[in-house]
Amino acid sequence: MTRRLLLSYLSLAALVLLGLEIPLGIVYSRAERERIVNSANEEAESVSAYAALSLASGRPDELAARAAHCARRIGGQVFIVDASGRLIAASHQLTGAEQQELTSRPEVTAALDGTATTHVSTSTIGGVRYLSVASPVGHGAGQVKGAVRITLPTQMVQSRVHQVWLLLAAVGLAVLAAVAVVAFACARWAGRPIRELERATHELADGGAATPVAVTSGPPEVRSLAAAFNRTAARLAHLLASQRAFAGEASHQLKTPLAALRLRLENLEPDIAQHARGSLTAAMTETDRLARMVEGLLAMARLEEDAAPPGPVDLAGVCAERHGTWAPLFEQQGVSLVLFTGGTGPVGPALALPGAVEQIVDNLLSNALRVSPANSTVAMELRSVAPLHPRRPHLNHLNHRENRATWIDLHITDEGPGMTADQRARAFDRFWRAPGAPKGGTGLGLALVQRLALASGGEASLRAAATGGLDAVVRLPSAQHAMQGQAFGGRDSGAGVRRRETSALRA
Repeated sequence: MTRRLLLSYLSLAALVLLGLEIPLGIVYSRAERERIVNSANEEAESVSAYAALSLASGRPDELAARAAHCARRIGGQVFIVDASGRLIAASHQLTGAEQQELTSRPEVTAALDGTATTHVSTSTIGGVRYLSVASPVGHGAGQVKGAVRITLPTQMVQSRVHQVWLLLAAVGLAVLAAVAVVAFACARWAGRPIRELERATHELADGGAATPVAVTSGPPEVRSLAAAFNRTAARLAHLLASQRAFAGEASHQLKTPLAALRLRLENLEPDIAQHARGSLTAAMTETDRLARMVEGLLAMARLEEDAAPPGPVDLAGVCAERHGTWAPLFEQQGVSLVLFTGGTGPVGPALALPGAVEQIVDNLLSNALRVSPANSTVAMELRSVAPLHPRRPHLNHLNHRENRATWIDLHITDEGPGMTADQRARAFDRFWRAPGAPKGGTGLGLALVQRLALASGGEASLRAAATGGLDAVVRLPSAQHAMQGQAFGGRDSGAGVRRRETSALRA
């Protein structure tokens, strides 16, 4: 807005200056030309009167000195001819051809005819433009005794005109500079309410507190906009607080009755007939599913309220620890759980929210175990992903060797039934479950994984595995790359993406 206001002010000032200076320059140019013509006419009349007296008194020899003196004074040339057109005095030497050309000049011919007192014309001699003025010697029919021709170079006039135009241009630039300073101050003053509103909007968009904007300054439209923003921000803050409070309180309030219900169902098992045990088991399964759903909602509520920044996490160590925890449970189901780390080189720490990697691994392993058939394998693999050089592929192998990995990918691959492309696109929606999915799922696990990955500055995706199942990929930014980016002036290390995703999560 400041640039636009400044451009508007400068454009208006430039138009005003052009409207004033161009006519002024044109008027001065015309006045200067008229002044030099009038000066030449006066000199021609003065020399003509002197020549008339000299010829009348029979002293034509004095004309040469007079012509030379006048030429030196005006910086031009003076020529005097008699009634027959013969040159009788000149300030400069002329050849025979030049003397004939002088006699044939229209201004000299008009002066010898006595039809006009003066005749003004311009000509170019030797590449220099001259102003010519001719005046008759004597007046009246039959009394013309000769003519006086004075030529003045117009370079002096043009030089003065150019100087005036340069002066006008300099004055215009100075005025524009002064207008720019004043206009910049005015534009900054006028745009201050907009900048305050923009700052508050960015803070709100980045997940900050809804700081009210002053509505007492600026134009009426800006004050009205600021008031509307304050109402919107307050309402949004109230809605977010209500949503977070409801999710947290509802989850906490539901945990206790669900635990009591699970205990009562277990206590009923000895008193239930054998043919009704199936219904009791189904009820307990649904109770466990509802409890896991409540836990997932509670985790999401805590995630939305958590403002802790992502920090370095030993991804290989966390995966090894979770592998040791889940491996016995996989063995009970007849499924093998294998862990591969550093297949493409050593895997360094990754950036993630505190406790996020553990929740991501647990949810993905739980989903993989639920869909994996007996005697199948679930693989956990860590891969470092380095930026590629499409134009210089021979340098790609240096990235891993020099520890330039930008991202770290966690792959959890199963040999289950897999999903179609449409199903993989919807799998991260809350409460969505694939058709034919095993019972016991809540539809919140993958949604929580995606939100944890986004909040950590990464992303989560599902791909078709080569074994026919799913390849769940969680990509997290490399902590080493982030520290190198900060050391070299804050290059893009995923921190900007992390801030944007965290803001989107909180919003």
